[in-house]
Amino acid sequence: MSTQTSDATSPLIFDLGQDGRATRYVEAGKPLDQFLPDNVLRRDLPLPDNSELDVVRHFTNLSHRTFGIDLGFYPLGSCTMKYNPRVNDAMAGKREFAQLHPYTPDDLAQGALQVMYELERSLASLFGMAAFSLNPAAGAHAELAALLIAKKYFKDRAQTARDKVIVPDTAHGTNPASAAMCGFKVISLPSDERGRVSVAEIEKVLGPDTAVCMMTNPNTLGLFEDHIHEIAAAVHDAGGLMYYDGANANAIMGNVRPGDMGFDLMHLNTHKTFTIPHGGGGAGHGPVGVAAHLVDYLPTPVVRATRKADGDPTAAPSDQFVFSLDFDVRSSIGPMRSFWSNFAHAVRALAYIYANGAEGLTRVSQLAVLNANYIRVKVAEFLETPYPEICRHEFVASAQELKKETGVKALDIAKALLDHGMMAPTMYFPLIVPECLMIEPTETESKETLDNFVAVLREIVETAKRNPASLAAAPVTTVVGRVDETRAARHPDLRWEPSAMSVSS
Repeated sequence: MSTQTSDATSPLIFDLGQDGRATRYVEAGKPLDQFLPDNVLRRDLPLPDNSELDVVRHFTNLSHRTFGIDLGFYPLGSCTMKYNPRVNDAMAGKREFAQLHPYTPDDLAQGALQVMYELERSLASLFGMAAFSLNPAAGAHAELAALLIAKKYFKDRAQTARDKVIVPDTAHGTNPASAAMCGFKVISLPSDERGRVSVAEIEKVLGPDTAVCMMTNPNTLGLFEDHIHEIAAAVHDAGGLMYYDGANANAIMGNVRPGDMGFDLMHLNTHKTFTIPHGGGGAGHGPVGVAAHLVDYLPTPVVRATRKADGDPTAAPSDQFVFSLDFDVRSSIGPMRSFWSNFAHAVRALAYIYANGAEGLTRVSQLAVLNANYIRVKVAEFLETPYPEICRHEFVASAQELKKETGVKALDIAKALLDHGMMAPTMYFPLIVPECLMIEPTETESKETLDNFVAVLREIVETAKRNPASLAAAPVTTVVGRVDETRAARHPDLRWEPSAMSVSS
């Protein structure tokens, strides 16, 4: 079933146009090849004749159909959809940063290199790593970089027999994919009854073929792995490396560090923890961090700071150091992408760090944990919460009992939330929780927003018990209603076929 607004209320841009209506910024009557080279012109593109105002209104209205954090509550578990402060964008948009050419020589880009250097040092301090590289393009890309580092590390040590990567069932889905891309064999590790990795179970799969253990802490159930030191010690005793998936770093920032837990490698999703724009397939940013014994394997380039001979130690860093890009890291896996990754995101992340300071970043995580537990306790009154204990930044609820009683599934609850102007939480993940709803409110939401979310969720559950059939068609107030998701995934219709129209000049 698919519900859509009519063409009368939502016309295509082609339906709006009429001959002679378009705003003309070039002289009419001249052939197009006087403005563009003939080899780049498209002769068969039926562009509509629209006024500039109609075009602006059309695309502004379309933009409001895409739900975002600016429009409503976005409790998407494991993705940390927190608000992106506009001051970050203001800093990234400054002319001195935004218009700096990637080929600018180091001596003419000292400010930009200082931003990269100070971000790298800040991340290393916050998370207990010896160093980071800002080169990877996104979180999963940095995850891949970390496993490439591990692979080269073991090759250099003549330990190529280490080809197993241990991945708990509470890990993120990209973990096994990244391991497989690097040629590792994936060993899936089931969680215990507490939703955590058991030291005894991990010891059963450790051996001379162990390369890496990949973990998220807190895990995707929102639970802190309280035996992490014992797990790290066991993996290290077996000769393996510990990898930290930083997707849930918003729960621990400033409170506990992966390096202190015993992790050798990690990545960060700056779009989650450090308020970089999130989603939409846009440019990402995923720093990869390493412990001291892996620094020489980092992707290049890395930024170095050399103290000036006449530098005043009491002066600003720009007067004490010369910053430069180093492409000659001894055992580096090489660059993961062109240039220096997404520099604008580095500016945003550093702006966020400096705006909050050490105490502020610690408070961010504490509030994220507080908000998650506040909702968890409230939701437990009307939905099953399989792990009824203090969580970190997120928790999981289950509609399993509600489904048995009423037939209403987690999917139906998620769709019904859309009718109330709220984004649905993550559904059916992790897979170990039937009819799972993973809820992460983040620290940026007010108590009033949290209370409203709980009230709406409670109302949906009560409706499910009173009139379950009414939720089968949800959402009913959105532009596109309930769709056949299987058909949409297998047979997507993504192409618009133009009708016979004249080409606009």
